[in-house]
Amino acid sequence: MNIGVDIGGTNLRAGIELGGAITRQHKVLLENKDSLSSTLSQLMDLIRPLTKYPVKGIGIGVPSVVNVDKGIVYNVMNIPSWEEVALRDIVQKEFNLPVSINNDVNCFILGEHRYGLAKKYNSVVGMAIGTGLGSGIIIDNNLYSGNNCGAGEIGMLPYRDSILENYVCNRFFEESLGTDAFEAHEAALRGDPHAIEVWKEFGKHLGAVVKTVMYTYDPEAIVFGGSITKASRFFKASMLDSLKDFAYPNSIKHLTLLLSENENIALLGAAALLGK
Repeated sequence: MNIGVDIGGTNLRAGIELGGAITRQHKVLLENKDSLSSTLSQLMDLIRPLTKYPVKGIGIGVPSVVNVDKGIVYNVMNIPSWEEVALRDIVQKEFNLPVSINNDVNCFILGEHRYGLAKKYNSVVGMAIGTGLGSGIIIDNNLYSGNNCGAGEIGMLPYRDSILENYVCNRFFEESLGTDAFEAHEAALRGDPHAIEVWKEFGKHLGAVVKTVMYTYDPEAIVFGGSITKASRFFKASMLDSLKDFAYPNSIKHLTLLLSENENIALLGAAALLGK
């Protein structure tokens, strides 16, 4: 049993992996983000009740670049006080347990590979679509983080007048409809024709992401996660249609596209950072 922790810009979540599921889960709203000491105190208070159980270690997913070897996190998204934090050493000192830290989307795809939809695949890419566009990569059954934990940042690649991420995240709906993806989904469900067209356009951009992943990694499967995937009925068809001009159609034929189903998959992946 390991503790899995998911650090987000809004919430902190933690739970214990047991038999491929999360138990004893706790969640708190992250407050006072400009204070390093306050946010660290919240994190310790979240983890502490779980350490009374016979856990072997603590795995933590963070929305940032991570020095995996040293457990240092840099410029954590939406937490301004976390510019450079030696998080592994801080948590190990507090609880006297082994600690492993990685990027949150890496934890997402590791969870899918160990416990979720991607268990049967040797190579798979995970894409988390929400506030931004993040990705994680499994190659030959191993998590690939790159030299600086920055591998797979497909969203940062140039695209049209900007970068891919700006066309495949919540920001796209803010600029296209003046609202967020949640409201855009609600509008589409009501039959709003403009919202439905915007979702179709979103699907075309997501297709460009899929093609980029295929040209760079050619995985067996891609797993999509994040809040925006709940609206898949409105963008799936246009996404698939946009793949028809892919240079290697046989590769697309053999590609499996999956939608994540487990809301705790990132916690499971964080716990899996420490192994069995």
